[in-house]
Amino acid sequence: MFHLVKENIHLNEQATNKTEAIKKVASALTQAGYVEDGYVDGMLERESQAATYLGIGLAIPHGTTKTRHLVKKTGVQVFCFPNGVEWGDDGEKAYLAIGIAASSDEHLELLRQLTHVLGADGVEERIKKIQSADEAIAILTGKTSPEDSQFTVNESALLLDISADSLSTLQALNASRLKQQNAVNASFIADVLDNKPTYLGEGVWLNDSKEGNLKNAVAISRTTSNLNEDGKPVKLLITMSVVDDSVSEIINNIATLAFNQKLALLLSANIDGLINLLLSGSQTVGSDESEIQSTSPNESAITESNNESLSREFIIPNENGLHTRPSSVLVKLVKEFNSKVTVANLDGKGEPVSATSLMKIVALGAKKGSRLKFTAVGDDAAQALDAIGKAIESGLGEDV
Repeated sequence: MFHLVKENIHLNEQATNKTEAIKKVASALTQAGYVEDGYVDGMLERESQAATYLGIGLAIPHGTTKTRHLVKKTGVQVFCFPNGVEWGDDGEKAYLAIGIAASSDEHLELLRQLTHVLGADGVEERIKKIQSADEAIAILTGKTSPEDSQFTVNESALLLDISADSLSTLQALNASRLKQQNAVNASFIADVLDNKPTYLGEGVWLNDSKEGNLKNAVAISRTTSNLNEDGKPVKLLITMSVVDDSVSEIINNIATLAFNQKLALLLSANIDGLINLLLSGSQTVGSDESEIQSTSPNESAITESNNESLSREFIIPNENGLHTRPSSVLVKLVKEFNSKVTVANLDGKGEPVSATSLMKIVALGAKKGSRLKFTAVGDDAAQALDAIGKAIESGLGEDV
């Protein structure tokens, strides 16, 4: 486990390029007694293989397997670059660089700790403006107030069995209630009103936004009107504001309902039953349906339902698993498709994460032989999974 302390944080640093930045980080690791001289060569070699930039202004320079013998003990050094250092393949700037000394795959644990950072609204701006070691530690450890991180669904979030004239009306109603909860700002509202929600099936729609999320919250509108959008029925809309991974359980429960073609339960449930379905995946009140059964983690068959959802399982052939370089290839590939794609490491925690998040992919800790389950929802779901399967089989840019 990595523990950040103030002595690990270096504020107001400057570097003209990432090579200079890496040398500074390596020097700090050496002076702190984490590595021996020469570890810097491994860090530079790693960077030449694939940029260690993870998005949102964050980079994690570290050594190669060849330089692991130079690690004296596990540790990190965090450098804050307020002016940024060009780091990513597409010219992205890193404002925070976490230099890692690890004698095995311990750095993956750090990545797991950091996965919540990528999904939080406004994190990149906070990273750019770090003024103190305490602030840096708070950002990297995800310290938020209980009010902002707790995810609950209560009666005030639900507007059930109303008349409506369109899906857009439901979008506006949900956005308004999230604003009343101080969960979103104007950019969130504009984005969710401009973009069509995702159809999950059985009259249920879902929308969210990468913009303007202030705290975790949900709003749900259910209509009795006979509405259609693009030939698909409109019965219920779920709108979510998300700032961290504490919402993963409700997302998983919705996905399980969709997978088992049980979304119709949301249309007949009373308030208590609907809340139970969202928070626990089962309904104890307001329906005769039995408890929703989650899918087996060993499911390896290709599964397709009426909501244009597909799931497939692939085995990682790469000798060193999904480290930064193959993961970046995977992320770029997934972004070429319109479908929303998630991936779960069935030999790890088994929790699905976004397949467009480089940090979350690396943090899966997938090793050679790990079984990854990809789920795609959208019109080009089959094509996306076909391409992912072929890319994994070919090594994601590496020889296998």
